[in-house]
Amino acid sequence: MNERIKIAIADDHALFRRGMVSLLQMNDDFEVILEASNGQELIDALETNLPDVILMDLQMPVLDGIRATEQIKNKHTEIKIIVISMHDEDQFVSHLMELGANGYLLKDADPDEVEKAIRVVATEDYYYGAFLLKVMHNRMLSKPVKKDAPRLSVKVDLSERELEVLKYICEGMSTPQIAEKIFLSPRTVEGHRNRIMEKTGTKNVAGMVAWAVRNGIC
Repeated sequence: MNERIKIAIADDHALFRRGMVSLLQMNDDFEVILEASNGQELIDALETNLPDVILMDLQMPVLDGIRATEQIKNKHTEIKIIVISMHDEDQFVSHLMELGANGYLLKDADPDEVEKAIRVVATEDYYYGAFLLKVMHNRMLSKPVKKDAPRLSVKVDLSERELEVLKYICEGMSTPQIAEKIFLSPRTVEGHRNRIMEKTGTKNVAGMVAWAVRNGIC
């Protein structure tokens, strides 16, 4: 991305919010264009100023991060939302991803990971760090498997190259990173990703990764 990444921060703790602003402004390719102390304040601000990426807290007054994420995604599908929260319960994480969140980080995440997540979602739509992948594994393992439930065969449904791309996606690698890793163009990698979603019957990367976890690929 040649232009600066426009960022919004929604958090009711002014100290955390301003600390995050100071951290992000150290990067020449980041521009914090708005701050909000609650979800409603953020949504109102979006009427006149649209960011590329939102860093969203969950627990906020007036309108919390969960409802704010749902409303924003319904109206502005192009805006990427990274939830940054103290909650590490699987149910919170899974629900936010189902609502369309593009990433989920804990508030004690390393600053380098926050910066990486912003850059990745701005170009790749999603960011799966180690924490998020662990949550998805836990959710899949906790669901009882019916004896008569059909198992999808990745050997039949996916080519070796598609399977390779899927594994790297599960590791949180971006399209350019995968392209460099397996010596393909980014456009070719995108083509493989789209075909994987088509073959697995999934609608987004979150569903695709969940499918991979369920079938023992990740």
